[in-house]
Amino acid sequence: MHEQTVLLDAWEAALLPRRPDVVRVGLAVPLTGPLALTAPSALDLAGLAADETNAAGGVRGRAVELVTVDSGRPPQAVAAEAAALHDADAFDVLVGFHTSAVHRAVEAALAGRVRYVFTPPHEGGRRRPGVVRIGSSPRAQHTAALGWLVRHRRARRWALVGNDYVWPKAVHRAATGVLGGLGAEVVGQALVPLGVDDPGALLDLVRRTRADAVLLSLVGRDLVTFNREFARAGLDRRVVRLSGALEENGLYAAGGDSTGELYACMPSFAAADGTVDAADDEGQLALQERHARRAGPTAPVVCAYARGVYDGVRLAVALAEDGAAPRPAPAVPRLALADGLAFRAVRPG
Repeated sequence: MHEQTVLLDAWEAALLPRRPDVVRVGLAVPLTGPLALTAPSALDLAGLAADETNAAGGVRGRAVELVTVDSGRPPQAVAAEAAALHDADAFDVLVGFHTSAVHRAVEAALAGRVRYVFTPPHEGGRRRPGVVRIGSSPRAQHTAALGWLVRHRRARRWALVGNDYVWPKAVHRAATGVLGGLGAEVVGQALVPLGVDDPGALLDLVRRTRADAVLLSLVGRDLVTFNREFARAGLDRRVVRLSGALEENGLYAAGGDSTGELYACMPSFAAADGTVDAADDEGQLALQERHARRAGPTAPVVCAYARGVYDGVRLAVALAEDGAAPRPAPAVPRLALADGLAFRAVRPG
């Protein structure tokens, strides 16, 4: 087996002399903050992508090293560190998995001086030179899922609940337009700061508005906290929930769901029942098998966010190799139903 890829601390990389036979990929992953529960999966899948590149000969014979940056901190702190690390020649290309607030700050600080691949669902709008976004925009991610739930679950009265930053705001704007076109209505909205300890006011909003569906753009630990308290309040069996940020780690942390009313729309799921499209299923299963061989039986789950990081590192390597790698087509978001601790894919139609 090929030796596993070196994973360097950011400032260690900045201080160590650069070897000419190494390409460094910056890896901005949330090691702290609400999204930190996804970090083990993301780091593992980034390592797998680098391992596979190195086993195939690297970047024109140069080995890939990964340089970690904690992107779970406030946006300006992450952006300032990313810019300083680039100035110190700590990385050649950057892969980012974090909130869109951090994304906006980082792309402004780097100002097109280095290629920057942003992997999760994004806020839409224009992108700066040098930035490649491989996730979905809010409308592309949510439209099909909202339509299916309106038609098949009779979800007509929607409450929109999210964290107070750029991505949830963009999701709310997109969802309001989509739902209006479907004959449904938005009956209440709320945006709350990151770090939700007590979602009681959000639950009250759902009750007060008599919503029969909730669109959740809470992220990470905040999404987990809301789903736990939603179930404790007894709302989970009569109110449909849809999230564009719920992945496998978040489902595990919330204790799963067996109501048949919790849905998620992400580009990939480790669907346990083989209901995803054949080509996607084959690729996802193969990735899980390679990850299990690398990390062993206690390997973190291959979640949707981690899959994006894997794809982002592969793209970053291609950019480092020739600087002109084709921009990938965004993955098509799929609708999935939480079924215990796993997801079951739902075919739109």
